[in-house]
Amino acid sequence: MKQAGLLALVAALYLLAAWMVAPGFYDGFTPQQPYNWVCPPVHVSGNLPPMSGHLVIKVINGVSDANSAFTDDGQVVIGFLPGAFDVTGKTSITVDIKPVSPCSKPSGLTFATNSYVITSDAPLVKKANLVMRYSDIIPAPSTVYYATSADGPWKSIGALNEAQPFTIDTTTDQFGYYAAGYPSNAVSHGGPSSQILPIVIAALIILVLIAGIPLAMMRRRQASDEGEADEAEP
Repeated sequence: MKQAGLLALVAALYLLAAWMVAPGFYDGFTPQQPYNWVCPPVHVSGNLPPMSGHLVIKVINGVSDANSAFTDDGQVVIGFLPGAFDVTGKTSITVDIKPVSPCSKPSGLTFATNSYVITSDAPLVKKANLVMRYSDIIPAPSTVYYATSADGPWKSIGALNEAQPFTIDTTTDQFGYYAAGYPSNAVSHGGPSSQILPIVIAALIILVLIAGIPLAMMRRRQASDEGEADEAEP
């Protein structure tokens, strides 16, 4: 009965951990690709410059094709649905993503990513999905900021609830300047710290399993001793 109860407890803990973990959570246990900074933090060494991205989207039968533009280092990805652009007079659409230098340092905000300018030769008529990757060695951003100029003003456009580890997602219907961060007087609540509880639960599962090994061995030994005693009886 004790062993059955132990297994039930393990199963319950596993289900709780699985329910709490967002899709892609365990991807966070793989080594993170180093972030490429325009202005690296003082404790970062061996920094490489961030990369740009360029995309040409086909216009087929008067509708822009579905596609995604991304930087060559994968730090920014913006995805477009079919018909996302006003294609008046167009046979193709170009999209460019470039890191902004010098670094944007707006008053009252702390950016956890580079600033990027995303441009196109056609306006959006449908929202695009924007994904920005951030470093695993700094506090996580809580929102994405947008500006029409590198000098600001910057305004928050929010962030989606679900995202892969060390990325922040949002939607936008206009091109311009983007960066992810948080108010300087606030404490970031995202990133690796939000993944601590599932890790603790997983550790508890392992401890319960380890604790059950001696119990299982003891029960097996008792069963073996009882069998030998039965054989010894005349």
